[in-house]
Amino acid sequence: MTLHSIASPLYLLKGIHLLLQPGVRLYVFMPLLINFTLFTLFIIFGISQFSQLIENYLPGLPEWLQWIEWLLWPLFIVSFIATGFFLCLMIANLIAAPFNGFLAEAVERKLRPGKVATDSSISETLKSIGPTLLSELSKLSYFAIRALPLLLLFIIPGINLIAPLLWLIFSAWMLALEYIDYPMSANGLLFSDVRQKLSNRRLTTLGFGGGILLMTVIPVINFFIMPVAVAGATALYVERLAEDQENR
Repeated sequence: MTLHSIASPLYLLKGIHLLLQPGVRLYVFMPLLINFTLFTLFIIFGISQFSQLIENYLPGLPEWLQWIEWLLWPLFIVSFIATGFFLCLMIANLIAAPFNGFLAEAVERKLRPGKVATDSSISETLKSIGPTLLSELSKLSYFAIRALPLLLLFIIPGINLIAPLLWLIFSAWMLALEYIDYPMSANGLLFSDVRQKLSNRRLTTLGFGGGILLMTVIPVINFFIMPVAVAGATALYVERLAEDQENR
């Protein structure tokens, strides 16, 4: 394990700094709005559904078992944070993918002043939606094929003891893959190429994804994670990963 691998989560802090720079702030609004809206709706929906569950089933319990309500709420919150926010973020990425692409390009131009700007007119944005959504769907299929067998481990006695750890590692990998793909695809790499390149930098990739996962479960901060992760991933690509592509 190298110092660079351990330090990769710090690129999220650099991402925050980059989002405040002139020429980048313009591209932050839509990803932030989409992420904030979906997280808010998801939280409201989750709490309302669980409240209804409590009202429908707990009143039938004997009075001496009413304490279970105090146990269920913390369990719900932990489960909701562990799975709900992650899945919500994946959906937000699917919707905001074209805007995240423009944000990644704006951050890269800030880090590489000589890079030519991509046309971000309305017509070009509409043209980019189709290919971008196809790319996001390929990511979702990659995620689903691996996530479903992993989730089955939670119900196998004995193995289910390590299932949460395996899920956290997989989630960190998927989040890093999701966000680092934006700057890499803008530089001509296909999703299959991105996976191969990141496999060669596995510790760096997992460290960055772990940082995203941690920010995802922190209240309030998780509302801002999507644009921060895009900017941080772009900085990580430019400063650490681009040399791999250039030396091919």
